[in-house]
Amino acid sequence: GCDGSVLLDTVNNGSKAEKDAIPNRSLKGFDVIDDIKNAIEKVCPNVVSCADILALAARDAVSAPFKRRLWNVALGRRDGRISLASETNGNIPSPFADFTSLLQTFNNKTLDVNDLVVLSGAHTIGVAHCGTFSRRLYNFTGKGDADPTLDPTYADFLRKQCPNLANPKTIVEMDPGSSRSFDKHYYHILRQNKGLFISDAALLTNKELESIVIRLQRSRGLFFAAFARSMRKMAAIDVLTGKDGEIRRNCRVVNL
Repeated sequence: GCDGSVLLDTVNNGSKAEKDAIPNRSLKGFDVIDDIKNAIEKVCPNVVSCADILALAARDAVSAPFKRRLWNVALGRRDGRISLASETNGNIPSPFADFTSLLQTFNNKTLDVNDLVVLSGAHTIGVAHCGTFSRRLYNFTGKGDADPTLDPTYADFLRKQCPNLANPKTIVEMDPGSSRSFDKHYYHILRQNKGLFISDAALLTNKELESIVIRLQRSRGLFFAAFARSMRKMAAIDVLTGKDGEIRRNCRVVNL
């Protein structure tokens, strides 16, 4: 998304765009980005890229409740002209990933173990569909059992929300009781074995990662500062600048 490619719509050429890849089908807010782009183009045409708008919108969405900017956003990105659903494989961390797979994905993007734990803290906001975690509830090891690392009471609650073969429209909070607040509560529930995804539970399977989880949970302001640093690092990955890419007039389609 650092070149705004996730905003492009699929065109009739047989190749699905990134937004139509399975991991991205739950993404929302494209209309909000359209509104922002349209407003900017009226006063400052062909200057601000859709990629920069995404980076700013991410920062402002997290910062709004605090009434201050939690981090500065470097600008000057240009928009890519290619968007392929096939390229999401291996580039987006899977909710089913174990520690080794997660770390490899992050390392491939020049992010380290600290970034892995800190950016996972973004799961303090939002919801998930049953299919992304139901494996932990039913037949986890092929014996009709649940994931033994998942808190049993929480597993019972999730089974009630997501009966087997549940309606795919059913959603569950990723951070129970705090899914609308950007805070460090995620690390509290994680240590209670209530992390929703296999990838959440994976953060407790490695001593170094677990120590970072504990440190983020116990410190009052560490998470916010660490999240700001990691977001700045992530926002600089594979950025297009200068003569590369373009400034899209419409974030959904490349310029003609």
